[in-house]
Amino acid sequence: MTPMLGIMASQISGHLASGAYASIATATVGSGGASSITFSSIPSTYTDLQIRAMAQGGASAAAINVNFNADTTSTAYWHLLYGTGATAAAYTISTAYIQATTLSSTANTNMFNAGVIDILDYANTNKNKTLRGLSGYDANGSGTVALYSGQWINTAAITSIVLTVNNGTNFSQYSHFALYGIKGA
Repeated sequence: MTPMLGIMASQISGHLASGAYASIATATVGSGGASSITFSSIPSTYTDLQIRAMAQGGASAAAINVNFNADTTSTAYWHLLYGTGATAAAYTISTAYIQATTLSSTANTNMFNAGVIDILDYANTNKNKTLRGLSGYDANGSGTVALYSGQWINTAAITSIVLTVNNGTNFSQYSHFALYGIKGA
């Protein structure tokens, strides 16, 4: 049997095994940047959601914060494990949002971060929502790779997602985001 590589193999593991990806929405940042990216009116017809990002933000190292349903009162917990090639660190944090991917900074002019965020069982109203994020970028010999996980302590179905840069700066021009729905078995 020939092993499957790439995108096909990524659909076979874990929770997303029987998934077929359907494009829901995309956003590309124009001239001047954008302080946030919003995906709204998300249909509840999928099992899971996935956000794919090619993004850059701020003048210093940054990350993408994820907020569900414009909720600023529920608690969220997130975990981060990252490495730069020279150092490694891990964190556990409780906030009103979930941090989900790293971002390359504008200091690395033409280098954008690649990240994938999976939001599991987003429409299930019987449990809190979880996500996982994997991201990284190379800056000609330096850079970062990061693994995130998070939980939003709320059982509401997710109908909107707002992405912001954690250090208060904008997403850079040409940053691109795509939201996909993943169909179950």
